[in-house]
Amino acid sequence: QVRVVESGGGLVQPGGSLRISCASSGGIFSTKGMAWYRQASEKPREWVARVSPGGGADYADSVKGRSTISRDNAKTTVYLQIHSLQPEDTAVYYCHAQSVRNYAEYWGQGTQVTVSS
Repeated sequence: QVRVVESGGGLVQPGGSLRISCASSGGIFSTKGMAWYRQASEKPREWVARVSPGGGADYADSVKGRSTISRDNAKTTVYLQIHSLQPEDTAVYYCHAQSVRNYAEYWGQGTQVTVSS
């Protein structure tokens, strides 16, 4: 059974940086595309960034240029670092895994990121 578990959220001041992590267990991590989504209060969930099994990365315009998604296949973990955080980045950040073999999808429980002074 595949599980993904986020960690590293918290309270950050505007202009600060944060790195959140997603640890995956079960299955073959290197065959999974990994992504981050976020959902602010009373708003729909939105895609933030993704990294392919080969390491190629894409970013939503809202975080492009100030974010880095990376994966460590040895640790079966994906990271998202965001700089220059603003209150509008406040949301629950969710990790998403999808197998490139059978397209099975898995979601984590989310980690809260709050940007406030």
